[in-house]
Amino acid sequence: MSATGIPADLREALLRAAQSRRLLVASDYDGCVSPLVSRPEDAVPDPASVAAIEAAAHLPATAAAVISGRALSVLAKLSGLSEPVTLVGSHGSEFESGFAAEITDEHRALLARIIDELRSIAVDYPGAMVETKPASAVIHVRNATPADAETALRRTRSGPAAWSGVEVTEGKAVIELAVIETSKGHALDVLRDRFDADVVIYLGDDVTDEKAFAHLRSDGDVSIKVGAGDTAAAYRIEDTDDVATVLEFVTGRRREWLSDKG
Repeated sequence: MSATGIPADLREALLRAAQSRRLLVASDYDGCVSPLVSRPEDAVPDPASVAAIEAAAHLPATAAAVISGRALSVLAKLSGLSEPVTLVGSHGSEFESGFAAEITDEHRALLARIIDELRSIAVDYPGAMVETKPASAVIHVRNATPADAETALRRTRSGPAAWSGVEVTEGKAVIELAVIETSKGHALDVLRDRFDADVVIYLGDDVTDEKAFAHLRSDGDVSIKVGAGDTAAAYRIEDTDDVATVLEFVTGRRREWLSDKG
C-alpha cells in the first residue's frame, strides 16, 4: 500500500501503532473525513476514508470512531456510518446511549434563550446562520463578509457566550454555545476505556480537536493535525486526501500484522 503523502516520521509512528495489542482509530468529521464546505448540510464524506474506517472497525482487536461537533443524528445521516464504527456527536458529549451529562429543564430553558439571541445576531448579517442541536447552538459566519463575520462573532462573545452556564467552543468561522460541558478529549478517554485500547490514533483539523490531542499519551498514541494552524499534535498532514491515505495505510498495515500474527 502506498504511503504517498505521509511524512516519514508519521509513517513510522503509524507502523508502530498498527502493531499494538488493541488499537483505536478515531477522527473528526468536518475537515477530515469530509472536506469543509460552505453549507454544513453539504458535507459529503470522502468514500476512501469511509471505506478505510469501516474496514478498520471490522478488524480483530481494533475499534474505529468518528467524533464530531455535529449532533449525533446529523453525523450518522451525513457520514452514512454505523456499527461497528462508533459515532460521537456534540463535541464528544453525545453517545449512542445519550448525553454524557443530563439535560435538565433548566438547560433547555437556557438553550432556548441562546438560540433566540443568536438568531437576533445572525439576522443582521447576510450569510450568517444559526444551527441548533439538542444541547447547543452554533452561529456560522463562513458565508458572511469578513467584516460582518467578525462583528457577528464579537457580538456573540460579548453577549450569550458570556452568560452564566454557557460552555463556549470556537472553531473555524463558528462559535458554539452549549449548556453542558463538551470535550472530544473526554470522549477519547471514554472510548479508550470502553475498548481497552493500548494505542489511540486521532486526526483533527479544528480548534476543538486540540482538546482531543491534549488527552493523548506521549508513549504510543498518534496525534495528527490536518491543515495549517497552531497545534499540540505531534504530526501534521495537509488535507482530507491525506486523511484517506493515513486511514488506508493504518488499516492495511494493521490487517497485515494481524494476519502474520496468527
